[in-house]
Amino acid sequence: MTTRNGHTVSKDKLADTVAERLAATTGQAKPDITCPEALEGKADATTRCTLTAADGSTLGVTVTVSAVDGDNVDFDIKADDTPTPAS
Repeated sequence: MTTRNGHTVSKDKLADTVAERLAATTGQAKPDITCPEALEGKADATTRCTLTAADGSTLGVTVTVSAVDGDNVDFDIKADDTPTPAS
């Protein structure tokens, strides 16, 4: 995924892009994703986002910058294997 926004991806743009990619991968509706911080446009920079399911359970998602080319920031998304049940 390539996002153009200087050398950082804002937390809102990151959450939206992660939701779109997960929806495309799973064939499901866009999930509710929140990211606590912007993603720095530096190779191997990471942040954690959270997917909240309709039942209130959550799943952590790690976002890692794979490459930076000028203003383009490419990143990979890896969801945790196990969700946290709703409280």
